Amino acid sequence: MASARTGLLRAIKHRTIPINSHSTVSAVALGGRRYASQGEHFNEPSGLLFSELPQKDGSKRPREDWELIWHIGMGGSIVLATAIFYFRPDTSISNWALEEAKARLEARGDSARYIPSADSRIQR
Repeated sequence: MASARTGLLRAIKHRTIPINSHSTVSAVALGGRRYASQGEHFNEPSGLLFSELPQKDGSKRPREDWELIWHIGMGGSIVLATAIFYFRPDTSISNWALEEAKARLEARGDSARYIPSADSRIQR
């Protein structure tokens, strides 16, 4: 096990790629740096949507077995997510603090509503 690990570390250090057990070729000799693109990919456009041939008589294409289930599932999940979002509980810290402060004031016997004094400049 130690020899395999040592060989791997040596290959990484010297950037060599083992071809077989007897020889190694450097990465530069194989064509320089290697990238994940694997070269150019280009599919010549055929003019067909989803590579399906059009119907001879011009009618709509027949629906696949899975399409109706997919549409119902996607529509239902969007409706369900919208309903859950609309009826979600209020977890705002400021609303909780306001309700808590009002409850404590009422428990103490004070009014939670601000009433300006008679000499105040604030209009009633």
